Amino acid sequence: MFVIIAYPLLWAVGMSLNPGRSLFSATMIPENWSLEHFKWLFFDDPRGRYVTWYKNSLIVATATSFFSVVISTLTAYAFSRFKFVGRKNGLFILLVLQMFPILMAMVAIYLLLNMVGLIDNLVGLIIIYVGASVPMMTFLVKGYFDTVPKELDEAARIDGAGPLRVFYSIMIPLAKPIISVVALFQFMTPFMDFLLPRIVLRSEENFTLALGLFNFVSNEFDNNFTRFAAGAILVAIPIAAVFLYLQRYLISGLTAGGTKG
Repeated sequence: MFVIIAYPLLWAVGMSLNPGRSLFSATMIPENWSLEHFKWLFFDDPRGRYVTWYKNSLIVATATSFFSVVISTLTAYAFSRFKFVGRKNGLFILLVLQMFPILMAMVAIYLLLNMVGLIDNLVGLIIIYVGASVPMMTFLVKGYFDTVPKELDEAARIDGAGPLRVFYSIMIPLAKPIISVVALFQFMTPFMDFLLPRIVLRSEENFTLALGLFNFVSNEFDNNFTRFAAGAILVAIPIAAVFLYLQRYLISGLTAGGTKG
């Protein structure tokens, strides 16, 4: 498995260091390696496209991660700690929604975004990502909240804390592992997804990295495979940084979040 995973990665690194732009003349271990493609992406491109795409991806990833965490934790807290009319049916609906991929609803989503003027807009893309994440992430967070003893809530309420106070002062600090899992998963999605941005975004200045890099190799007279490889390698930097920052919480969050439903 390591060989299967590492082989294309090594090829991408090797291609990014090869001079020239051709795929066929590139080798995994370049004889005369060069950083010219990385330099071109950030400094020599007259339109500065890669920097714009990188900025757009960071904006979408950060916003998606933040709002997914806020909405899924609040929803999971309600389902985990409160009894209300429709609770059982609400959980069932969330479970059913997980069975259908977001692409099944893209025609309806496209029409809705067009009606409110959010086609070719990063806000529209963020809304889709956040909405698609809520069912799965709510179940994941609820499973973790169910492992937190309710006696802690009761003790806080005896001291005069309300539901929101209990949520922010007790549940959130204890739920850092599962919050880290949700934040990382949702931060990664905009960097790796191609189909949704392809449908929603139209202008080159609004492209995310996956959509923008595709243009490097999709046009007949613009086959910049080595530049594509250089740009693809750099995509891993923010994901790796967030992963390293949150790694101490990830394993415990994943295992505890799956113990109860």
